[in-house]
Amino acid sequence: MSRRRTLGTKKKIALFVSAAAVAGGGAFVMASTSNAAQPAKTAAESQVCQGLATALGNNQRFIDGQRANPDAQSEARIANRQAVIDEIKRKQEASGCVVGESAQDSQSAQNGQQGAGAQAGQQAGGQQTGGQQAGGQQAGGQQTAPAGNAGAGAAASGEQVCKGSTVTLSGEGGAPAASSNQFPAGTKLKVTNLDNNKSTTVEVTSVSGSCVLLNNAAFEQVREPGKFLIRRAVIEKVG
Repeated sequence: MSRRRTLGTKKKIALFVSAAAVAGGGAFVMASTSNAAQPAKTAAESQVCQGLATALGNNQRFIDGQRANPDAQSEARIANRQAVIDEIKRKQEASGCVVGESAQDSQSAQNGQQGAGAQAGQQAGGQQTGGQQAGGQQAGGQQTAPAGNAGAGAAASGEQVCKGSTVTLSGEGGAPAASSNQFPAGTKLKVTNLDNNKSTTVEVTSVSGSCVLLNNAAFEQVREPGKFLIRRAVIEKVG
């Protein structure tokens, strides 16, 4: 009798383990199916994805300019920006976005939308002269404002600049800073996110493919949680 009772207990344990394994396998299959059923989002479907795509496009444009008009420091700049692009792609994957998707930066869209006005004319002229603005003065590594945007670079302290621009991140590390294709190194810009009224004042330290790009540390100071794009921004030259 004792032996029969012991065998019965072992059989019960085996059946319980088998049932748990089946249930766990089913849960794994369901989880896998659920994840596979969620396609990656495009920039048009998510503000987070749009911000990352814009940042990726800005850095790719910068690299293209360096390759079109190389100088002694171009290879180092390209290597740095390629590392930034790789980091942005990792963020795209982690955020459920289409990896590698890039978008035109906000400054290009602004130039296409602006009508009459000296600033709009200068910007358009700078972009239509064989890519000299994006690939020449900017990409050459000179820390001076491009000729096509001299008016913006010469703006008075406290004056609002880059009107209508959205702001995203360059993906670069380090202390809070900015990069720009309109303002020389050393220029101080104040960026205010109108959606949460947070502001940061940063110094331009390098060139980029947009009016102003904030590095990771500066962007964290003004961003809304989970967003990589500031649609409603005020940008002021303060020094």
